[in-house]
This record gives sequence, structure tokens and C-alpha cells, in this order.
Amino acid sequence: MTDNDELPGLEAEAPGSTSEAVSRAFGVANRERLLDEYFGTTSHLNAANAWQHVYRLLLWIDRTTGLAHCYESDKCQPGRPWYARSLRFHDWFASELDVPPGELGDHIDWLFSRASADLAAASAAAKHSTRALEQRAPYADRGFPEPGEDPELVAIILEVLAQWLTAPPSDDVLQSLTERIQAHVTKENKRKNLVGEGFEDTLVAVLQRVPKIGEGYHVHARPNLHSLPGFHPPLAHQKPRQVDLALVRKQDQRRILVTAKWSVRSDREEQFPADFRDYSRLEALGQDFDYVLVTNEFDAARLVAACDVRRENAPLFNNVVHVNTAGPVEVYGLKPTRSARRLAERVTYGRLESLGSWLVSLQNAL
Repeated sequence: MTDNDELPGLEAEAPGSTSEAVSRAFGVANRERLLDEYFGTTSHLNAANAWQHVYRLLLWIDRTTGLAHCYESDKCQPGRPWYARSLRFHDWFASELDVPPGELGDHIDWLFSRASADLAAASAAAKHSTRALEQRAPYADRGFPEPGEDPELVAIILEVLAQWLTAPPSDDVLQSLTERIQAHVTKENKRKNLVGEGFEDTLVAVLQRVPKIGEGYHVHARPNLHSLPGFHPPLAHQKPRQVDLALVRKQDQRRILVTAKWSVRSDREEQFPADFRDYSRLEALGQDFDYVLVTNEFDAARLVAACDVRRENAPLFNNVVHVNTAGPVEVYGLKPTRSARRLAERVTYGRLESLGSWLVSLQNAL
């Protein structure tokens, strides 16, 4: 890769910056390219199996537990209640995919893995770009360390492997190994760059490709509210309001505003009613719009709260959608907590529905 090479499908920016490489690899243009690539090889996407594709693309293995991530890592460590629940979730999902539990990691985290590979390539190019070489040129004879050098890590590697080595590895080999270890250890810090908007983009990709929905709705990722039919623009001194996702039914312009949150925290719970009030104040037609939550939250109390939160005399959300409701029900096992029993009730009568059920309802509304 030369100084002017780009990640496929991305426009070049000023080369040579690691933060820029992160932005490009995990940015919207590359996510869209990767999603096109993934779904280009998927010929049987439908409402029933859409949840599996969401998990294949976004779910990951928590390296501190070795299990598929379903809750905050610090609460899922061995000995804590969520470790047993994580084991149940890992076993359930491996069974759903019909793969051995030890091989589940090979079948998930596709989007992050591919973006990470792009980041590694872009970062390597940045370190050896013409610009970087020019910046280092004045110090060429002063023994400056190369980018990514880590003598302490090299010493640990050589100490551990000493008795198996017939000769010391070359400096180039050690440098390459060091960079690969550093990339592996630090890449999890980049996950937050992808999970939030990546969830939104994945849902948009699914909605656009599930039969009938893409033909019957305009589907938007992170649109400004005033760009949708029937909403006022913001006042001159106010920032435009943005929605995570929006669907506009083509036949009658029915508007569905979606807040897509991979997980739900207390600050987000407080934000939901505030967002709805803002959307309502900017509504220009005097007509109803749907307000939908799509999430992969596994905490029963948080899910129950989302189902039950109200605005005046009606539920806040028209639909509360989980990627697959069987997952959070399964994790609580045979001795569910009080919140888990309340969650199961809401699943039973449809207040909390799976992604597949919501997609079918969208199809049926056409």
C-alpha cells in the first residue's frame, strides 16, 4: 500500500495519522462497504433469520470470560451471577447456530474483525508513508525508536521462548510480532467506535434487504429530523435533531422513528422521554408517528422499564424490540429473578417482541 492508497471505497484524507486510520476503518463509509460485502454473500435473509445475521455481524467474545458478550464485562466474571447467565447464553446461541461452543467465536464479530483488519493495514501504511518518512528524516542518524517498538515486550517474548529458539529472531520479525500483539491487545478499545453506529447501520442494511420492507419503506440511518416528512426545521440557534433510524412508509408517508441501542443504561433510559418530547414539538402535520426502541439489552429490569415507561396516558414506545427475546429469557434459567419473571410476561403477551416479529409487522402494514 502506497502513501496515496486508500481503504476500498473510502476517500483519502491527510495521510499518516493513526487517529485518522481509526476513523476511516470504523467510519460509516467503510461500514457500509463491509455490510454490502457481507450481505452480498447472503442469499436467504428474511424476517425469521435476520437476528442471526445481526449477531454474526456484531456479537463478540469477551476475552476476559471466553464467552459471547451479553452484559457488562465486570459483572460477568467467574463466580458472579452473570457468569452463569453468560454461560447459558453462549450455550444457547451456539446451539441456535448448530456449532460447538468452543467454535462460536469463529462465526461472529464479522464486522469488527473486518474493520480491524482494515485498520491494521491503514495503520501500517501510515507508519511507513512518505509523510512519516519525511517527518523522521531529520533524526535519521540519532537512533530514534521505530513506531511500535516495545523493548519490554520483546524481552518477555524472548525470555519465555528462549529454550525453544535455536537462534534469536531478526529485528524485523520481532517488530512484526510486537505490532501484531499490540494490535490484538488494543483493538478492543476501538469497539466503541463500531458497536453504536454499527448497530444502526446493520439494522438499516437488514431493513433494506428483507423482502417487501426495502420496497415499501424509505429507510434512513441517522437522518436529521427535519429531513423527514412532516417535521419542522430547528430554530436558527438550535442544532438539528437527529434520529438513530427512520422509516417512512411510501404508500402513506407513515413515519417510524427508531432509537437503536445495543444496550440500555440509566442515562439512556432518561433520554428516551426527552427525545420523544422534542420529536413531538417539531411535528408539523398534527399526525401521529411511531416511536420504536430496538435493543440487545439483557438486563431484565431495564427491559421491563423500557416496556412500561409511559407518556401521558399511553406507552412511550409503540414497539419495544429485542434482537431475539429468547436470549434474555434463556439467561435467567430455571430460577429467574422477579424482574426476569416480569420480563417473561411481557414477552408472552408481545409487549417485548423479537426483531423477526417486528419485521413481519412492517411487512404486514404494507
